[in-house]
Amino acid sequence: MGFTHETMDRRREREIESIFQKIPFLVGLSEAERSELRKQIIHRDFRRNEIILNEDDTSNYLYLILSGQVKVINISADGRERIMAIHREGDFFGEMAILDGKTTSASVVALRDGRICLITKESFNHIVMTNRLAVQGIIDLLCMRLRQAWLQLRVMSFDDAEHRIREVLQGLGAKFGVRDSRGVVIGLGITHQNIAYLSTTSRETVTRFLNKAAKTGEIEVLADKKLLLKDSFSKNPQ
Repeated sequence: MGFTHETMDRRREREIESIFQKIPFLVGLSEAERSELRKQIIHRDFRRNEIILNEDDTSNYLYLILSGQVKVINISADGRERIMAIHREGDFFGEMAILDGKTTSASVVALRDGRICLITKESFNHIVMTNRLAVQGIIDLLCMRLRQAWLQLRVMSFDDAEHRIREVLQGLGAKFGVRDSRGVVIGLGITHQNIAYLSTTSRETVTRFLNKAAKTGEIEVLADKKLLLKDSFSKNPQ
């Protein structure tokens, strides 16, 4: 039994180290700093549809996704849900609240079962914020988040729903897609409703658009809700 626990611990350490290598402000940490950070991490499992973080909560953690998938949402005044972003394994969230100490600006809800690891604000300040390369990585991250916000505003600026859907799919392809000989495969398993939330339109409109794009050969719906964006999709602006 001891060997089993040791093996699991080593595997978990490798998983965390792999996540560290994907996060701009953790890559610059020394091996000693990363080792210290790994020892202080808190692990938590979550279930599909579980609320991980509520809007306006005061968060003292940085959240790293070891497995699973989450959506970042806002609820409008009329009660409608709007998806701001989707994060999966290797992504992270909660950095804004841990940096400025203010309440979170959105809720985070699990799209699939998974596991996250939490870095406390104390560990973050003690290990990350004292490393010059890590601080530069945080600046780079904030610039990236700002660009993503601009992209979201760009999507919202289009009056035509089909144009918004195209922009959303292009963005998902750029962030999550894998290119092969056929085009770009989005393997998120994203639903029509998720696309509708992201493009601020109805699920029915998304379904009609995808059916039309499939007939024209721009998109192919694959198994497990994967989407193939063919090269003709990228070349068609509208």
